[in-house]
Amino acid sequence: MSVLENERDVERRPPAGRGPRRRRVTDEHGRRVRGWELALRYLLLLAVLALTVGPFLWQLSTSLKGPTEDIFSSPPKFLPGDPTLHNYKRVADTIPVWDYAFNSLKVAGANVVTNCVGSALAGYALARLRYRGRRVATLVFILAMLVPVEGIIIAQFTTMRELGLNNTLIGVVLPGCVGAMNVLLMRNAFLNLPYEIEDAAFVDGANTWQRFLRIALPSVKGTLAVVAIFAFMGAWDDFLWPLIVLSDPSKFTLTIGLNYLHGTFANDERLVAAGTVIAVAPLIALFACLQRYFFRGVGEGAVKG
Repeated sequence: MSVLENERDVERRPPAGRGPRRRRVTDEHGRRVRGWELALRYLLLLAVLALTVGPFLWQLSTSLKGPTEDIFSSPPKFLPGDPTLHNYKRVADTIPVWDYAFNSLKVAGANVVTNCVGSALAGYALARLRYRGRRVATLVFILAMLVPVEGIIIAQFTTMRELGLNNTLIGVVLPGCVGAMNVLLMRNAFLNLPYEIEDAAFVDGANTWQRFLRIALPSVKGTLAVVAIFAFMGAWDDFLWPLIVLSDPSKFTLTIGLNYLHGTFANDERLVAAGTVIAVAPLIALFACLQRYFFRGVGEGAVKG
């Protein structure tokens, strides 16, 4: 061992008579976090976790309970005594759940494609192009977010009827094909990109479409994932608009179809819980596949202060 390595080894050793130094917990600003503050934060996180994930876990547990188990026992039993998947089979026997799920998948898939394409184009135009009325157009999208859906749903229904799109899945997709929130997310993501990259591409002869497709769009993949998740969730969970525009049972989406599990002649909480789990499972799978891009996209599309 050289002399220099020996000196470094001596420097790394703790002083005589002292044990190893305890690691200090600090926040993002480098300030020390006390033990009781750290414990309080973890308690709050556990409370939020119980409020958000707890109801889903309870529904999952209820869906796995057999007909002989009492789901209203006091105190309640969280874990099923004899887990079974029979309730899921009963859901498929009661309603055509897979046909409804396929209709919802078609609506949600079309909503994702239209929102990603339309929001990316509109966001790029609002953020990077120079033309008269750009700020007014941005203000229009902001004001569109302030209008409640219930206030325009009659006008939407009348429009779909005049277009002959009532009782069609296209009529379900069309009103939400491009969301104002998604456009603003893409706009803010494009605003965060440095202009020097596009200026260099412009000097090299790249036109607007080439700069959009080859430079700007690949840099905001995270925000596109956020838009895709929001669009899928909004279309998959929507209940009011499909209920109004659809009248043919063969075209019902999953949210409308599951409503038949809970009514005057069918009131089995196990069936409702199983149907709820079937409806939530695709959302969990989608988020699990796109979570890496989702958390990166939140930072890309952050609103500048």
